[in-house]
Amino acid sequence: MEQVVEKKKDNGGSSNVRTNIIINLIRTLTLTVLSFITFPYVCRILGDATLGLYTWANTFVYYFLILAKISIPNIAIRECVKVRDDKKAFSHKVQQFFLLQAFTTLLSFSLMVVIMFSVTSLNEGSMADLIFLLSINFLAGVFSFEWVYISLEKHFYIAIRSITLLALSAVLTFVFLTKKTQPEMEIFIYASITILSTVLTSLINCLILPKYVSFKKEGPYDFKVLLKPLFVLFMISFALTLYNETDILLLGFLDSTKSSVGSYSVGVKGIDIVITIITSLYAVFMPRANYYYQKEDKRFFRNLVAYSLNITFFIAIPAIATMIPMAVPITSLISGNYSSGSTDQFQNSALVLMILSFMMLTYSIGDNIYTEILLPTKRERIYLYTMLIGLVLNVGLSLLLSLTIFKSEPVLGVAIGTGVADFSILGFLLWNTREYSFKAVINVNNLKISLFGLVIGIVSYFVGPVILKALPWTGEQIWKSYCLELVIVVAIDSIIYFGGLLLVKEHLVSSFLPSHRKEMEKDA
Repeated sequence: MEQVVEKKKDNGGSSNVRTNIIINLIRTLTLTVLSFITFPYVCRILGDATLGLYTWANTFVYYFLILAKISIPNIAIRECVKVRDDKKAFSHKVQQFFLLQAFTTLLSFSLMVVIMFSVTSLNEGSMADLIFLLSINFLAGVFSFEWVYISLEKHFYIAIRSITLLALSAVLTFVFLTKKTQPEMEIFIYASITILSTVLTSLINCLILPKYVSFKKEGPYDFKVLLKPLFVLFMISFALTLYNETDILLLGFLDSTKSSVGSYSVGVKGIDIVITIITSLYAVFMPRANYYYQKEDKRFFRNLVAYSLNITFFIAIPAIATMIPMAVPITSLISGNYSSGSTDQFQNSALVLMILSFMMLTYSIGDNIYTEILLPTKRERIYLYTMLIGLVLNVGLSLLLSLTIFKSEPVLGVAIGTGVADFSILGFLLWNTREYSFKAVINVNNLKISLFGLVIGIVSYFVGPVILKALPWTGEQIWKSYCLELVIVVAIDSIIYFGGLLLVKEHLVSSFLPSHRKEMEKDA
């Protein structure tokens, strides 16, 4: 597979793709570490029922966030990239998309208010207050202009800002969310801290924005030309949101205590983090894919798709191979469910992690195909039809399994239904984009990664229990054994994985060798 190598002066942008990828990975990995530090603490303070209530309310609000955005950021990035070298035209585009998003956000918030006062169950207890508090996220999001900075490829700025704000949120969580907090206030304190990051992001972005964008009106806005593509992208976003969040909503209805939602949230936490790491790179690949596809020579476009999918395999495969055999210590550490007396909390979360672990690969590949193939080639309808089919399959299987085979444990039925639906979606997407995706997915390089992933999976399965048994901590101190077990297993896996891939000359690992970089520069 050819790697994407650019000269310093590239019409596609001044920043090197590799540099932007590294910046985004550092950003996402740092955010991951901060999340792993705070989430177990939050689980122990809130418990499964309260965490489930928060997750369910946040999911409800998220639907209206998608209605507010109607995929405006995606099409805004695509259109702004085309004119980013012309400040006047660029500013005009930004103004147009901002006004459109402000209008759709007001409509979405109004719809949410109507539904809130129409559905009795949403006004019971503190649910209404929590939902209104969380809705600040998408109201403030109108002014975030994150899509502007992605269009301009300001990845270093985005990384520094994101890390700083999440670190602040982590500190505030430990300071203000404690066991001394009144139980009825815990969930509101946590919700307030989570939305603070969005509010501060919008404020900082707005302060810097005049450096790149002028808000002086230069001419009329033509919204009509955006209606058709926006409608398709909106339907995609809504179908995708339904697909991504339906499992949580179904569990909320199937289990009135919301404990299953809390267990499910813990089970998918590690999976979500890995998916976030991979899909966060769309900020690098999406603008470049749009730029390269416009060129008559599609060589760079094909190389970019292959490069991004190579990275997806490189990250997802070892994560799957390590997390399946290590599911119990991982979910125990995330939830804090390792001490005696807490065995009734977050049940089945380890099984959820095992069942859904392959989504780290299947979902991420699907996202690659959408953002880097279907969007640039303007074949968004394929993704829309795919997600609608996947949604029906997901809901149907989840309900069937939860109400029959797994009636006593609906969380497992929903997990299996979601996993099967995700594999089906990937197969459909690969077939419909086979001219670009087949060779990018099925190649010798990804086979090397998969084989060494299998090796470290076997090693983790047999070595992990041996290490745990040899460690001295049990009972209330078992978390120390879990931590050390994970550190040792990951260290062994890393040596085998990176060493093996270096030995067989896998492209990504080999690209960091000085001799390989010199060869690439000569070829460029």
